[in-house]
Amino acid sequence: MRWSIAFLAVSLLSAADVVQEGKRWWSHIQVLADDKMEGRNTGSAGHRKAARYVAGEFERNGLKAAGTSGYFQPVKFNVTGIAEDSSSLAIVRKGRETPLKLGDDAVISVRYGLAERVDAPAVFTGHGLVIPEKGIDDFAGLDLKGKIVVYLTGGPPSVPSALKAHYSSRGERWKAIQKTGAIGIAEIPNPKSMDIPWGRATLARLNPTMSVADEKLEEIHGMQFSVRINPDHAEKILTGSGHTFSELLALADAGKPLPKFPLNLNFRARVVIKTSQVESQNVIGLLPGSDAKLKDEYVVFTAHLDHVGIGQPINGDRIYNGAMDDASGVASLIEIATMVKEQKITPKRSLLFVAVTGEEKGLQGSRYFANYPTVPRQNIVADINMDMFLPLFPLKYLEVQGLDESTLGNDVRAACEKAGVAVQADKEPDRNLFIRSDQYSFIREGVPALAFKFGYEKGTPEEKVAKEWLKNRYHAPSDDLNQPVDATAAAQFNRLILDLGQRVANAKDRPHWNSNSFFRRFAKGSG
Repeated sequence: MRWSIAFLAVSLLSAADVVQEGKRWWSHIQVLADDKMEGRNTGSAGHRKAARYVAGEFERNGLKAAGTSGYFQPVKFNVTGIAEDSSSLAIVRKGRETPLKLGDDAVISVRYGLAERVDAPAVFTGHGLVIPEKGIDDFAGLDLKGKIVVYLTGGPPSVPSALKAHYSSRGERWKAIQKTGAIGIAEIPNPKSMDIPWGRATLARLNPTMSVADEKLEEIHGMQFSVRINPDHAEKILTGSGHTFSELLALADAGKPLPKFPLNLNFRARVVIKTSQVESQNVIGLLPGSDAKLKDEYVVFTAHLDHVGIGQPINGDRIYNGAMDDASGVASLIEIATMVKEQKITPKRSLLFVAVTGEEKGLQGSRYFANYPTVPRQNIVADINMDMFLPLFPLKYLEVQGLDESTLGNDVRAACEKAGVAVQADKEPDRNLFIRSDQYSFIREGVPALAFKFGYEKGTPEEKVAKEWLKNRYHAPSDDLNQPVDATAAAQFNRLILDLGQRVANAKDRPHWNSNSFFRRFAKGSG
């Protein structure tokens, strides 16, 4: 009886601690997602305020400054915006020009270095993918020189999700397209895999794009044209081709091969762009390891500090606060550092806490850090990335991207088992989540990595909550401080991630890619 009473007392105390930890985690979000931060756009005054706050919390928790300028690693960006009133897009058939309404029919994806004027024929190329490992080449036998490659997003269901995601990335796709001699792309999203409805997503079209001002990191050299077509209006470009959009969607949904065919039209565009430069910052704190040898190796925790700033109003609100995306992940960085200090944790390997900038601009800040790390690159053993993990309901399932790619999968399974949480693999491969957050920058440099989402079973209320959040709050002003969040579940997640980090930091051997992982080829020295 005494043992039972003691056990109950300890359990109640632990539960109370989790509740308090959840409140503390939320308090950081209240700062980072406050309207005063103005959405933390990369290079903005609000982002600088947020960076100073994070640096202050790192210092308060005893982390050493590990940037190139104190806790900061400055990153310079090229900024490109469109003067839409002076720009135009049209399709031309048999000499007859039909204007496309920007925002309604299509969006010009402005990139640094795009051509001011383009008039080129278009060819539909299926999913527009080249995946050598699966014998897939959607461009084989097509004459694409000087033309626009049109494709439907997604890919064959037979291709493993991580592999398909890699070859769907902007850099890898353009690398394959450029080899054909094509000069640009026109992407049609599959409505089934769109996170944001077109009407809301198109509000962001006037936001400037950014790329790191470093030629070495530029991935789209030679791209002259880039547009995204509204799938609801896709028939406008398919008219006269002998195919319909509904036909293509039905084939894609059935997992059948898509036809390739000329569209018998030209895309004609005039693009007026405005360019400038800004500087933003990654924020980096270090907890040195305790082992004489292993302290020179680093387990990295990452989350992105930036969001999308101030944009087009929705229901009168122009500030895109980014509470879940990704003030939540940065709050977890801070909370994990706090727990390490409170519990006097002394891991054998060093822990590096990195709040990166420019994720919303295409993983730019993490790519810069992965290429110019402030610690020896070869000594980074793992990246544990926390981006928009969505603690909207109790933590019963944890969806893990990269689960079966490296030995980190064993570590996260063990951490979840200890926490009483079931592990799930990626349930929605066509969303390409594996390449859409900062872990991918580390993966491309050969570093095993994981990312996470609160999981759920299909057909449950939790699935409905998650999907409604994406539809209504993702990249919207309503991702703010006035939304239902399970802070206690977030605290449980933070404990789980800390346990995962400790397992990796204290293991005898550093993590490695599984022998059957496609990403093993990126490991330095793997041959």
